[in-house]
Amino acid sequence: MPAKIYKPTTAGRRNMTVHSFAEVTKSSPEKKLTVPLKKNAGRNNNGRITVRHRGGGNKRRYRLVDFKRNVTDVPAKVIGIEYDPNRTSYIALIEYEGGTRSYIIAPVGLTDGDIVVSSTTADIKPGNTLPIANIPTGTFINNIELYPGRGGQLVRAAGTQAQLMAKEGDTAQVRLPSGEVRIVRQDCKATIGQIGNVEHDTVKIGKAGKKRHMGIRPTVRGSVMNPCDHPHGGGEGKAPIGRPSPVTPWGKPTLGYKTRKKKHRTDNMIVKRRNAR
Repeated sequence: MPAKIYKPTTAGRRNMTVHSFAEVTKSSPEKKLTVPLKKNAGRNNNGRITVRHRGGGNKRRYRLVDFKRNVTDVPAKVIGIEYDPNRTSYIALIEYEGGTRSYIIAPVGLTDGDIVVSSTTADIKPGNTLPIANIPTGTFINNIELYPGRGGQLVRAAGTQAQLMAKEGDTAQVRLPSGEVRIVRQDCKATIGQIGNVEHDTVKIGKAGKKRHMGIRPTVRGSVMNPCDHPHGGGEGKAPIGRPSPVTPWGKPTLGYKTRKKKHRTDNMIVKRRNAR
């Protein structure tokens, strides 16, 4: 799906590209499958900002995407491919034989009229969901469960795919898009194929206003602040940080500082790390 390129009629247009939406076949969402999405602008229940640089943006409604695919052995027909403002991937509206409709993540190649199913005996084709035990080794998969019945948690972003590398006992090894090889239980479900909207990461924002439409507010560098506002601030001219490593506005180490907690719970599930040299 190539990106749409504009003529440089303005400074913002000069470097802007947008999605061509060639895969999208349905413009308006299914009203019964959407709910209001309240904005908090990065504030917690006390009204204090806990996540900076958030606020504004266009109104959105949240699409209720079915990550669990619990309706088993019932074929569903794809009615349309839709844009979802809450995620990078496109979503597909499917209708089961009984008339029930739901949203799923749209993989590459899925289009109107296709039939998808969640079953232990489903064909190995994009959009079908099976337990990992029933998927051949080497298959590219997405929307992978970490715990049976919880729903897909891994590999849900646009253009991503994981590969089923090996099976042993009741577990399997999956290579994730980051290069990490992770152990997953074979009774967990996964969907066949690569997530659609592959060209998402090539799109150029082009102008500051587009970020504001997305609900992202400006970020100010600490080095241009005063010393009372940031540890990096102050000095005559363009001053260095003045300490061994960069820190947050509250003095905590950052840019390489490890913050992961409770590693003992999942370390034994990682066969190869993404940053292994």
